[in-house]
Amino acid sequence: MEKPKNIIIMVFLNLKENNNYGRLMFEGEYLNKKRNEKGREYYYNRNLIFEGEYLNGKRWNGKGYNKDGIIDFELKNGSGKGKEHYKNGVIKFEGEYLNGGRKGKGKEYYDDGDLSFEAEYLNGEINGKGKEYDYNDGKLRFEGEYLNGKKMEKEKNIIMMMVNYNLKENIIMDIEMEKEKNIIKMEI
Repeated sequence: MEKPKNIIIMVFLNLKENNNYGRLMFEGEYLNKKRNEKGREYYYNRNLIFEGEYLNGKRWNGKGYNKDGIIDFELKNGSGKGKEHYKNGVIKFEGEYLNGGRKGKGKEYYDDGDLSFEAEYLNGEINGKGKEYDYNDGKLRFEGEYLNGKKMEKEKNIIMMMVNYNLKENIIMDIEMEKEKNIIKMEI
């Protein structure tokens, strides 16, 4: 008797996504609950956001459009300079992509169009140098390093060591450590 062979069946579904008001937001093919193959995304005003191919839910090959229908960016194999928009057409992100994710230099914007972040990205998250701007007044709020999307604030601990020699050659070490206004003093 022959061993049964494994059979893999892949089913692509051609679906349409509507928002809460019944407006078409996406039409295209799905595989494993993710956008795959050909598809189109739409703004609230029914203009195209993106038209092309998707791979595992990410835009892969195609063209992106601004809210007025003008080509804004083009992706090939998930790479290139691109833009993301809020559904109202305001730019959400502009920067570099690699393999369908944010990688390299980029800028994020608040939904009113004001700058939110200027940063370096890796694996879709802020990694490396970055600047964060305040929503209300646009002033620089933080400038420094990020790791996996989290601020890496400089350590606030200050350690001072002083070594004093007395006449009998005994060593005395004073260590002062200040951490968030708590002072620890040790003498050895």
